[in-house]
Amino acid sequence: MAIKNYKYLFFDLDGTLTKSGEGIMRSAQHALRHFGIDVKDWNTLRPFVGPPLEDSFKNFYHLTPEQAHEATKIYGERYARLGAFEAEPYEGVFEFLQKVKETGKVAVICTSKKIKIATTVIEHFKLAPYFDYIGARDEEGIIHTKADVIRHIISELGIKDTNEIVMIGDRMFDINGAKEVGLDSIGVLYGYGDKKELSDAGATYLAADFNELEQILL
Repeated sequence: MAIKNYKYLFFDLDGTLTKSGEGIMRSAQHALRHFGIDVKDWNTLRPFVGPPLEDSFKNFYHLTPEQAHEATKIYGERYARLGAFEAEPYEGVFEFLQKVKETGKVAVICTSKKIKIATTVIEHFKLAPYFDYIGARDEEGIIHTKADVIRHIISELGIKDTNEIVMIGDRMFDINGAKEVGLDSIGVLYGYGDKKELSDAGATYLAADFNELEQILL
C-alpha cells in the first residue's frame, strides 16, 4: 500500500528509467576533445549525467558561456547520432510502469534533456506508451533548470494542488528542483547519484529499486 497517495508521478529519465550514462559521457568526451581537453577515461565524466549540459561544461571544465554553447552543440550532434542509443532501460522498468498505468496515476517524464531528443529516446526505447506527458527543456533554452521543467509541466497540465505531485530521480538536481517548487521527492539509489548525495539534497524518500518505488507509490 502506498505511503502517500500521489496522483502525479514526475519521472526523471537518465539514471531513473534508462541506464544512459555511457552515451552521455562519451558525447561529453567528444565535445571536450574539440577544445583540446583529452579525457582518457569517459567514466570520469559521470557528473555530466543529470544537470543541464551547458552548466556542466562551465562548472566542471571552466568553459566560457560561448564555449559551453558550442560544446553543447558538438555534444548534441554526436548524441543524436550515437549517444542516445548507447543506453538501455533498467531491468524491471516496464513491469513497474505497467503497474503505474494500471493504477490510473498520471505518469510524466520530467527531464533536463531538450524536448526533441527526449522524445526520440522515449520512443526508441518504447517508454512512450506508459506516459501521459513528456516534460523537457525547450529548444530555445528558456526552460533551463529542473525546477523550470517542473513548473512548465504543472502549468501545462493545469495542476492546482502540488501536494499531489512527487518527483522521482537519481541526482541531487532532481531533488533540488522538487524542493525549489515545494514538491516531495524520491531519490532512487540505482542510478548515477548515491545515498549521501540524495540524502544531503533532502529527498523525502529513498528507494533502492523498483520494488521499493512500488511500495512508496502504489
